Amino acid sequence: MSVAPVIELEGLTKRYPGAPADALHDVSLTVDAGQIFGFLGPNGAGKTTTISMLVNLMQPTSGNIKLFGQDNRQFGLEHRARIGYLAGDMALDKALTGWQQLEYFGNLRGSFDKTYVRELAKRLDSNLGKKIKTLSRGNRQKIGLIAALMHKPDLLILDEPTSGLDPLIQAEFNKIILEHQQAGKTTFMSSHVLSEVQELCDQLAIIRDGKVVTHESLKDIIAAAPRIVRLTPKGQTKLTQVVKKLAGVNNVTYHDHTLSFSFAGDINELLAVLAKQPLANVTIQNAELEDIFMSFYSGGETHDA
Repeated sequence: MSVAPVIELEGLTKRYPGAPADALHDVSLTVDAGQIFGFLGPNGAGKTTTISMLVNLMQPTSGNIKLFGQDNRQFGLEHRARIGYLAGDMALDKALTGWQQLEYFGNLRGSFDKTYVRELAKRLDSNLGKKIKTLSRGNRQKIGLIAALMHKPDLLILDEPTSGLDPLIQAEFNKIILEHQQAGKTTFMSSHVLSEVQELCDQLAIIRDGKVVTHESLKDIIAAAPRIVRLTPKGQTKLTQVVKKLAGVNNVTYHDHTLSFSFAGDINELLAVLAKQPLANVTIQNAELEDIFMSFYSGGETHDA
């Protein structure tokens, strides 16, 4: 018996009244149980609109959304209790302490695990005894994260979860999300912190102008991207001319005795050519997610140096 995806978006489209174009156009994607799914795109690409429709705060113009195999518009309290949600513009009651706010959320849900809340607060270095109005942006963000996590949901939906957090807390957040995955649970997260996405996510969609431009495993996206090659020749050579003859070579530069270029061709062909050249040093590395993201953002154009 097959298990339904945790998230299914089919032909999802959203057009705001008076807008010249769709905010979201014909978006289809699936997220399976146990995945950490990254949802990337520049500001205004449609990420928050998608998330708002996922949690039923906004209705699509057309298309369907299923969570756990069921239309999200038909969700009752039992199904909603399986979801933890952190909005990018979360609203908290500034007159309450962090603990009071979380207790209020827990009572609305019908359960409040004080021990687990204290554990999360300790790990995220959150002082829940302070009034929310006295807290910095990062410390308010910690309360939002605890609120999303404290009932151990089957699905986490997070919009910019580490906004305002310092690097140590970001690292602890990453550990919590990986533990969540190890428990068989699912995370759907939008983030501008590309290093975080590269460390956590196993599946990735990039959205641009309301349309999904890629939806693959992160491993496959990185494997398909051009590698970065750096060569240090030994003595006088014609290395630059040799390299430029190879298919898939772009962005060739020579600086400080090092020849650098991007390579999207056959790695075996490259290695065979380099084996015949006098070289002092060779480094070949996969592209960083930031470079891949920018290639999609700019339309995938490349330019020779």
